Amino acid sequence: MGFKPGLSIYSNFTEFFIEMISFVPFLFIIIGLFDVWVPKEILEKHVGKESGVKGIFIVILLAMLQAGPLYGAFPVAYILSKKGASVRNIFIYLGAFSSMKLPMLGIEIGYLGIKFTVVRTLISLPLFILIGYLMEKIVGSDFKVEEVKA
Repeated sequence: MGFKPGLSIYSNFTEFFIEMISFVPFLFIIIGLFDVWVPKEILEKHVGKESGVKGIFIVILLAMLQAGPLYGAFPVAYILSKKGASVRNIFIYLGAFSSMKLPMLGIEIGYLGIKFTVVRTLISLPLFILIGYLMEKIVGSDFKVEEVKA
């Protein structure tokens, strides 16, 4: 038949493992530097509860300028939460990271065309913002991510 699930599983696992080993250490170095170099007061001021449209713009820009798989966004979201970012902006960041990274947009344009990419972005962006506001209502504006003890 030609179907060899063991080889397929091994191949997928090896590929994912190599990606993780090469990406995760660099990610944690960057996250650590971000945590140390960016004071809580500055982050609260620019992406906190009272940041408004400016805060939304900043987290979208942050998400667009990053690269890497989606699991790379979660440590950044944790640091944003720890430093006083609003719940709304954290959810907007996660949504924008999932589909608006510049490297990904370039690939999308190459395969699907500029018209598709612009329309998809113009539809998804307001939805991410709406989801951010909705999630802030559901979980509360004072929600904080709990630190997990290993």
